[in-house]
Amino acid sequence: MALKVLFLGGTGIISSACAALAVERGVDLTVLNRGGTAAKRPLPPGVRQLTADVRDVAGVREAVRGREFDVVVDFLAFTPEHVAADVETFRGRVGQYVFISSASAYSKPVGHLPITESTPLVNPFWQYSRDKIACEELLTRAHRDEGFPAVVVRPSHTYDRTSLPLDGGWTAVERMRRGAPVVVHGDGTSLWVLTHHTDFAKGFVPLLGEPAITGDAVHITSDEVLTWDAVHRTVARAAGVEDPVLVHVPSDAIARDDPSRGPSLLGDKAHSVIFDNTKLKRLVPGFAATTSFAAGAREAVAHHDAHPELRRTDPEAEARHDRLAARWG
Repeated sequence: MALKVLFLGGTGIISSACAALAVERGVDLTVLNRGGTAAKRPLPPGVRQLTADVRDVAGVREAVRGREFDVVVDFLAFTPEHVAADVETFRGRVGQYVFISSASAYSKPVGHLPITESTPLVNPFWQYSRDKIACEELLTRAHRDEGFPAVVVRPSHTYDRTSLPLDGGWTAVERMRRGAPVVVHGDGTSLWVLTHHTDFAKGFVPLLGEPAITGDAVHITSDEVLTWDAVHRTVARAAGVEDPVLVHVPSDAIARDDPSRGPSLLGDKAHSVIFDNTKLKRLVPGFAATTSFAAGAREAVAHHDAHPELRRTDPEAEARHDRLAARWG
């Protein structure tokens, strides 16, 4: 009998690839969301869709009333309140509950590399990460105290063809193409890991319903490690630019200039990361991330080039790059 799975979400960067692979592998999949991003990342044929706002607890409970699932995955829970509502909704009704956390929760600065699942969870810089940690702690208590079948999965920086991992996204590509300077945080040599969403899905879907992971946590990332200069130059090459103008700016200076970006930079991207995926490979024999960032960057640039509506530049990002480059270039 096919595994019956409910995704809270289903059309985001990560969840869309997971939905596609789950259906391909015979999972009986239902998704619950507001339906607002289905045009951007359509659901695969055969998926049942329930329409509700996941923040409307009563609406979610009404939507799933009378339905049974082997696994529930929440891609849209960000605070302990969100997770507590899930525990209340699905207590005694599901064989496994999977919470999508974040590898940004790992200790920053990183005490030692590579990062494993036992690396402490501490992030003094970014509230998003602290909230994810609090969610994990709530689920640990629920599993310990009442046997709630929780699983924690930690993605790192996962992308698809609609997203580019540069400050300003497509704006940075347009600047590269016209020879304008693009800001890179730090000295450009810190290490980073980017995971294509289809590679994440290859690690994730086989975990659904796997009893060995219940009550535990695992991260899913690529094994490819790049410097931030290499990330920018890889995107530039994909966009037909051989020698982009890169200006290195201290991360704390960027954070002062753009307080909205500061927490995610100082709490995650400014720190070198390398992930040990041994645990995942033990749980999912044969797992390997096979989409290089060079291939993923070509895919993303080609997708944007084919869709003029995606090639809008952000005036604030333009001004930020100009301002910082003028000071530090």
